[in-house]
Amino acid sequence: MNAVTWDQRERIIALLEDASADPDVRAVVITATGKGFCAGADLRGAPSGGDRVTGDVARTIRRGAQRFVAAVLDCEKPVLAAVNGTAAGIGAHLAFACDLVVAAEGARFIEVFVRRGLVPDGGGAYLLPRLIGPQRAKELMFFGDALEAGDAERLGLVNRVVAAEELEKTARAWAERLAQGPTRALALTKQLVNASLDTDRTTAFAAEAAAQELNMTTRDANEGVASFVERRTPEYWGR
Repeated sequence: MNAVTWDQRERIIALLEDASADPDVRAVVITATGKGFCAGADLRGAPSGGDRVTGDVARTIRRGAQRFVAAVLDCEKPVLAAVNGTAAGIGAHLAFACDLVVAAEGARFIEVFVRRGLVPDGGGAYLLPRLIGPQRAKELMFFGDALEAGDAERLGLVNRVVAAEELEKTARAWAERLAQGPTRALALTKQLVNASLDTDRTTAFAAEAAAQELNMTTRDANEGVASFVERRTPEYWGR
């Protein structure tokens, strides 16, 4: 069910960082093989209560689950989740951190932490209220019930639900559209939207103006304006 190991987590974080730095990478898709998207963290080998000292858990969360989710939020390219099956715990938060989410009809999202007597980690209590409001977020987190893909779409956690056999095709089509877009403008737009719920209007407006100033130095912005004036389809290079 693709429970995340330490090695897998570090590999995905590194790939996302590389994607930000590589101008030839124009979009990122996170998906999985098998019947599950991600069943959460692989807890095998985790230290028992008697082996821990105060501070160990908080440090582990900061270095692990929080870095994992932050890598998606901070990636300078649009990140699409193609959720093929159950996304539980940190697996659900990994999907919710993505910019767009496409899910197969059989996919489910589970805030599994309460079932284990745990507090949500990986930014769940940050992400969910911003996506669906505090009341809905608490319902999911307090009860830990499985949320079917269609219900997740109605709540606004998923952009599109498709038949399982259409998931890869749909994700690829969306990724190709993103990859053909003005990549730097998309990166700046992502930053503005992600920061908007944590800032006041004055700060948000200042960030927007700065983003516009920065973006107008890009080749793609000049191409976009020129193509409009010349009444032709723009061709973006991601630069």
